[in-house]
Amino acid sequence: MAELSHLDKSGAARMVDVGDKPVTAREAVAEGRVRMAPETLQKALSGDAKKGSVTAAAEFAGVMAAKRTAELIPLCHQLPLSSIRLTIAADEKNSALTVTARAKTTAQTGVEMEALVAVSVACLTIYDMLKAVDRGMVIEGVQLAEKRGGASGDYVRPR
Repeated sequence: MAELSHLDKSGAARMVDVGDKPVTAREAVAEGRVRMAPETLQKALSGDAKKGSVTAAAEFAGVMAAKRTAELIPLCHQLPLSSIRLTIAADEKNSALTVTARAKTTAQTGVEMEALVAVSVACLTIYDMLKAVDRGMVIEGVQLAEKRGGASGDYVRPR
C-alpha cells in the first residue's frame, strides 16, 4: 500500500511539495446523485421550483465551489482551472438527478479534488433548492469516475 503523502514521518499533516513535478495537462471527472421522490424530481425538471431553476443553480454552485477548493480542503493546492463543466441529468428510473463534473488544469498536481468538490456542492444545492418539498432526499455515490495525467497515470473507475 502506498504511503499517505499528506503525513510526514512523525504523522503530522503537511502540504505535499509539488515544486519538482513537471507541469502537465490533467483532467478529472467526478459524479454523484441526489435521490428523491418522483414528484420532487418532476418539480426539479419543470423549472418551477420556489427558488428558481434547480439545475441552473446547482451548476453555478458547482463551478463556484471548484474554484474555491483550496479554501475548503486543508492542504489542497490552489490550481489554475482551465475548465470546469457540470452536467445534471435526470435518472427517472431511480428518481434521481445525476451530477457529473469535468475539471481540467495544466499544473503540477491533479484536479480530482476540484471535480469532487464541484459535485458535492452541486448535490447540496439540489437538496437546498428542493428541501421544502422533500426532506427525505439522499445524496449518494459521490466518487471519482476518472482522472488523466500526472505521474500516477490514468484511472477509470470500473463500472
